[in-house]
Amino acid sequence: MLVLTRKPRQQIMIGDNIVINVVEVQGENVRIAIEAPREIKIYRGEIYRAIQEENRRAAQQIGKLDLSNALPLNN
Repeated sequence: MLVLTRKPRQQIMIGDNIVINVVEVQGENVRIAIEAPREIKIYRGEIYRAIQEENRRAAQQIGKLDLSNALPLNN
């Protein structure tokens, strides 16, 4: 893990095409702006973890399906 100290209006570069801008610091709150290509997905940590948990639950439900009476696919 890389830990950096930045001031407002300073940047952090990730690779050649992702820029993290420190917009504002107020007490314990830091506002940042992220510039990245559209194909890069950006989530807040708690949202990302919720998505991952929901995906795990959905995968478990699929594993519990009873397909013994399913009709075969016709090609």
